[in-house]
Amino acid sequence: MNAVSGPGAAPRAELTIRGLIIGVLITLVFTAANVFFGLKAGLTFATSIPAAVISMAILRALKNSTIQENNIVQTVASAAGTLSSIIFVLPGLIIVGWWTGFPFWVSFGICAAGGILGVMYTIPLRRALVTDSDLPYPEGVACAEVLKVGSGDAAEASDAVEAGSSGLMAVVVGSIVSAVFYLVVQTKLFASDVAQYFRIGDRGAASGYDFSLSFALFAVGHLVGLWVGIAMLFGAFIGWGWAVPHFTLLHPAAGDVAEVAQGAWSHYVRFVGAGTIGVAAIWTLAKLVKPVVSGLNSAMAASRVRKAGKADTLPRTEQDMPIGIVGLIVLICMLPIAWLLGNFSIVSGLASHTTLLVIGGVVFVLILSFLVSTVCGYMAGLIGSSNSPLSGIGILVVIIAALLLVVGVKPDLPVDSGKALVAFALFITSVVFAVAAIANNNLQDLKTGQLVDATPWRQQVALVIGVIAGAIVIPPVLDLLNHAYGFLGAPGVDPAHALPAPQAGLISALAQGVIQNNIDWSLIITGGVIGVGIIILDAVLGRTTKSVRLPPLAVGLGIYLPTSTTLMIVVGAIVGWYFDKRADRTPKAEATKQLGVLLASGLIVGESIIGVVVAAIVVFSGKPSPLALVGDSFENASIWIGGIAFVLVTFAMYRWISRMGQKV
Repeated sequence: MNAVSGPGAAPRAELTIRGLIIGVLITLVFTAANVFFGLKAGLTFATSIPAAVISMAILRALKNSTIQENNIVQTVASAAGTLSSIIFVLPGLIIVGWWTGFPFWVSFGICAAGGILGVMYTIPLRRALVTDSDLPYPEGVACAEVLKVGSGDAAEASDAVEAGSSGLMAVVVGSIVSAVFYLVVQTKLFASDVAQYFRIGDRGAASGYDFSLSFALFAVGHLVGLWVGIAMLFGAFIGWGWAVPHFTLLHPAAGDVAEVAQGAWSHYVRFVGAGTIGVAAIWTLAKLVKPVVSGLNSAMAASRVRKAGKADTLPRTEQDMPIGIVGLIVLICMLPIAWLLGNFSIVSGLASHTTLLVIGGVVFVLILSFLVSTVCGYMAGLIGSSNSPLSGIGILVVIIAALLLVVGVKPDLPVDSGKALVAFALFITSVVFAVAAIANNNLQDLKTGQLVDATPWRQQVALVIGVIAGAIVIPPVLDLLNHAYGFLGAPGVDPAHALPAPQAGLISALAQGVIQNNIDWSLIITGGVIGVGIIILDAVLGRTTKSVRLPPLAVGLGIYLPTSTTLMIVVGAIVGWYFDKRADRTPKAEATKQLGVLLASGLIVGESIIGVVVAAIVVFSGKPSPLALVGDSFENASIWIGGIAFVLVTFAMYRWISRMGQKV
């Protein structure tokens, strides 16, 4: 599917002023919606695909657009949209009572400096994790398919299916189906999920399951493939088949069984999952050392070609931002980061250790953020940016930061300085998290660029512009929401009206637990042991079978993420595998399978766009369910109606797309 252009390829419209302006305007809307929805629901939207769809509609009206110019628009918008994930950490400073609002320039500095650093780190990683990798990049591939179909130009598509009316029809129908279904769910005529929680035995153990009726999650499963889905299912079994019953048995609680089970998952099992992700991340890093070094060598070789005056001999898809400029920008980014750390240490009462905190903090950010970028890029390539557990990375980073502060700074400070150390740990974690958030998404964008024959350095410039645009939007939106609602757990906030901000609350609690020495390390160690076992099992499967694998990170995700996310991805993976197997027995197998990918892409498009619209309606209406047509008394009926409708619609879509594949 890769479109590779050789040296001397003809110039075309790509990085244009109008494209950048459209991307920034889309950014304003998507970033604001993402910030609110993320604080309310604990998840954010992937903005690449809806941005691409909107861009195609606008640029088609303006004429003379290219698929590469559309790609620049979605790149700008997605960079800013993903930066909104900073909400998983930064509100922690409000929750622990250190800030009362979000100072614009400090918040902007964290987002902008960290985000640009993330862009720079993804440049050498592009070669290791995109060019020389077989990771699926579900959202990147889906976005590329949408761009190809929307361009309507067979020369820009990989084959006739993608460029023809059948491919466009698959995307459009998928988009309409998922958008309409999501709207009906918002009316509460269809349930949002099919869930059940129950007691096991008579000693207090509990467990449950939750299938989210989301076509977007279902489509992600189709795109990531069978074995990633099975690995996530295995992780879910560990989490909800063993861990939740185990911890509810150890810590029995009265009350609603769903609250008991969810409480055990939130307070215990997520930390086990974080331990598994940590070990799997270290293993992933170890395996990626060679390709990352190879990527750096390739970048250096490209730089030498440029210096020799032969830049025009490089294929367009190998024209990254020069590695020398990358290194210079990284060093420049360290200056505002050093100032931010120094200023924060002074105003927080840690002035006696400012030099240590600044130098140590810069080294911490420089090294750990690169390692985190590698892991986040790998996870995004594995299961998609939307489903990559950024908060799990935030947990690991804040624990490391807090431990270093306990060992290196706390012994020389007064007893009452614990709150200041907690605040500093959250502050430096926010910087690293901004890097991680961008890396989590940017490689997805660069994968899209690879598939549509984009020029990497132009995309990288667009990514920087997107980061700056997002960094301008995020602080005032956060400040507005803080003053309007507040965050759950913050001093003086009404819990009935506060935004939950679940990840920020969890990471804040961890920082306090480590620095105050009341964290349960046995949970993280247990997860680490599970991770080692999965790594060994995966290695054995790799040696003894042809295709069976159990990716350790995917298993960790299955433990860490709620079943409302994982189980529908598993369903999509199994259905997608079955669809492909049936397609292989038909005369036009490849065409049919490609139409399946396009259908899945459309499912992600529709729900993503309508999700942003509904989030905006929620914000402006001030109501949690502004589209609801029925009350809670209809809940049981909505579960049956919604579940049956989901199954029937899925069957009808795949039957239709299979028949269409034979007519191409």
